[in-house]
Amino acid sequence: MHIQDSHWSTASAIAPGGGAGAAGGNGRGPVDGPRTTPLRVDAQRNLEHVLRAAREVFGELGYGAPMEDVARRARVGVGTVYRRFPSKDVLVRRIAEEETSRLTDQARSALGQEDEPWSALSRFLRTSVASGAGRLLPPQVLRVGVAEDGSEADGARVPQQRSQLAPDLRLVEQRPAPEDEVIAEVDDAGAAALLDVVGRLVDRARAAGELRADVTVADVLLVIATAAPALPDPAQQAAASARLLDILLEGLRSRPA
Repeated sequence: MHIQDSHWSTASAIAPGGGAGAAGGNGRGPVDGPRTTPLRVDAQRNLEHVLRAAREVFGELGYGAPMEDVARRARVGVGTVYRRFPSKDVLVRRIAEEETSRLTDQARSALGQEDEPWSALSRFLRTSVASGAGRLLPPQVLRVGVAEDGSEADGARVPQQRSQLAPDLRLVEQRPAPEDEVIAEVDDAGAAALLDVVGRLVDRARAAGELRADVTVADVLLVIATAAPALPDPAQQAAASARLLDILLEGLRSRPA
């Protein structure tokens, strides 16, 4: 996984239909307020191409990849990208929030469809790794429980993980970083929802004695990130992901005393 930790501006994501700061359909400048008419077919197609390309580029190169790379992969001009996303921050936030939401849905699905705790946890991990979402996990989600200096973070900002060995699961604030860097960040509500539902998967597997007692939600999310390599050949990528995930899952399981 290749995600650059850096500063996130206060720009907010825009919806597929466009929002404040997005260029108008006539190309003459920003539109105040949300778009009230549907996108033209070609504009909607371009938006889909840009979002797909952004997921691929950021998944392969990290969130520090330039917008020009996204435009090149989408086969559109960089101006087209900026008309839909007035800054890179906005595009990065959009992708990070969508992928975090997708992981949350996958975790909820595993909880609802698997009665056995270990089967639910392993199903979530296999589904999320296969989807490639682990390559796009925001760094703030991966940093739960540890502050920048290695000490505990101050102030719980997400639900605490229920664990005797790791009682504090917290979302860590980011320190300012150079302005030319960007960090993938999602709102607290989205991150909290993901951490909460994965925490339930972890709790159930631990209570059933199938998960090592020292494994935390952060460990599970790191497994997703680690087991989703970006390789040029799809078949090699799928094989490598499956092999690595098998090894990591074996490492998560508890062992008889």
